[in-house]
Amino acid sequence: MTGRSGKRSIFGLVLMVVSVVAVGTVLLYILSSSSSIATTDDTVKTPATTKSTTATVGKSAKSDQPKRETGPSGLPIPRFVSLKRSKVNVRRGPSSEHKIAWIFHLKGLPVEIVAEFEHWRRVRDSDGQEGWIYHTLLAGKRTVTVAPWRKGMAIDLLESPASSGAIIANVKAGAVGNIEKCTGIWCQVNLGSFQGWINQSMLWGVYPEEKI
Repeated sequence: MTGRSGKRSIFGLVLMVVSVVAVGTVLLYILSSSSSIATTDDTVKTPATTKSTTATVGKSAKSDQPKRETGPSGLPIPRFVSLKRSKVNVRRGPSSEHKIAWIFHLKGLPVEIVAEFEHWRRVRDSDGQEGWIYHTLLAGKRTVTVAPWRKGMAIDLLESPASSGAIIANVKAGAVGNIEKCTGIWCQVNLGSFQGWINQSMLWGVYPEEKI
């Protein structure tokens, strides 16, 4: 009886040890797997977050710069041009069969070409309206409109490209003039009998930081 009882005790002890080892092995495997999964997730997410942030910063930094492509004419789109005549019909589509949307009555007015179709150009004016003009009615000469968004106000025309420059004249918002050159910050323009400098941000017909 004592021999059998001893054997049962030893067998029970062995069984208990095996059970403990088995449970420990399972727990160790679970903890190891969780750690591996967490490490894998971190590795995947970190580059994605960095890429997204970089893209956002890049887009914000270039938000004022239009994305320029080459049109069928071989010239960049968008681009600024000016009206060649004192009367220019703007149509609803790229053909003479389309109805006239409105008519421009100012020679030299700057407009922005935003699309091309054969001999027609889709243009945008300073008010944001768009329509189609036949290409021969447009000139490559660069002109500007002085702060058309500040109607009724006046902008200083300065003697030099600096805020401290002497004031030559007070130019009425909406005035149209010819560009002599632009530094990316200031533009030298001819307005009637006056020539001077105006901050580039106060002109429509030239892109921010564009140099001419």
